[in-house]
Amino acid sequence: MSLSFGVTVLPDPPPDRLVELFRLAESNGFEYGWTYDSHVLWQESFPLLTLAVQATSTMKFGHCVTNPGTREPTVLASGYATLQDISNGRMVMGIGRGDSARRFIGQKPVRVAEFERRLAMIKDFMNGREVHWNEKDLQLKWVRPELPDIPMHVAGYGPKALAVAGRVGDGVIIQLADPVIIQWIMGTARKAAEESGRDPDALECIVCAPSHISDDIADAREQVRWFPAMVSNHVMDLIERYGFDSEIPHELTEYVRVRKFYDYEEHSRVGAKHGEFVTDEICDRFCVLGNAEQASAKLKALEDVGVDQFNIYLMTEGQEATLAAYGNDIIPQLAGSPAS
Repeated sequence: MSLSFGVTVLPDPPPDRLVELFRLAESNGFEYGWTYDSHVLWQESFPLLTLAVQATSTMKFGHCVTNPGTREPTVLASGYATLQDISNGRMVMGIGRGDSARRFIGQKPVRVAEFERRLAMIKDFMNGREVHWNEKDLQLKWVRPELPDIPMHVAGYGPKALAVAGRVGDGVIIQLADPVIIQWIMGTARKAAEESGRDPDALECIVCAPSHISDDIADAREQVRWFPAMVSNHVMDLIERYGFDSEIPHELTEYVRVRKFYDYEEHSRVGAKHGEFVTDEICDRFCVLGNAEQASAKLKALEDVGVDQFNIYLMTEGQEATLAAYGNDIIPQLAGSPAS
């Protein structure tokens, strides 16, 4: 199986722009369309996903990522099941413990044990199976049995969240494109899958990161400095829990030692001041930068360590140009390459 490609578009107004970018992505060979789920920083994403589904014909859609905290679990499951019906089977869920969506409204990420309990229920419930929840037996009886199951991909960095991905998820969402860290993350999740009697190799690996295709590497790095800063929010949580000297690879933790602050008002924005501490080397490791040839080589390296999907965070300048570069020069090259 060769590498598939996804794209994440912010739910920024106007809604027409999100729809336009997804249609363009679909015409350039992208198979997955994702959006954020942070309802105060951006627009409410469920209506936007409905518009996107109706404007496209083959692309699969989901959140990268939603959470079972701000979204009450039965409501979240029903939302996905409804979109699965509207799209005729083109939904895929990305879910995490809740970062910007929760913190921005003064709530903490969902605790890991509760996260796992909610995920197990959502997975069954959104796919039409009966669940026992809040001391009641519940079922979405209108789910069409002929539609495929909605897969659930779980986002995480730390050992506990990754164990949940391994026990409950169909895949792991990883927000960075560093092969060393990816291998550790997938190894951790697959070990938990195996220990719970699941097939560890069935766990998909979805890597998300910005990609800027240009010969001007200095400008490309400026376009993406916000991204490792965003990742550092999760890394700070890990360090608070596990310290700097733990099983978590230093390739992931070391760069945040010089971090000063994070401003959610500039979350995922090019030029965000909180990204100033991020070095060029970290930009190169965490993202996919350079000309089409350099980007293809990096993507091939990701495919070689078992990545199934590369999902571009399309929050840099020149969005149409990025999609066209992938559609013309990168996807045809990699989509045709046999899996190693």
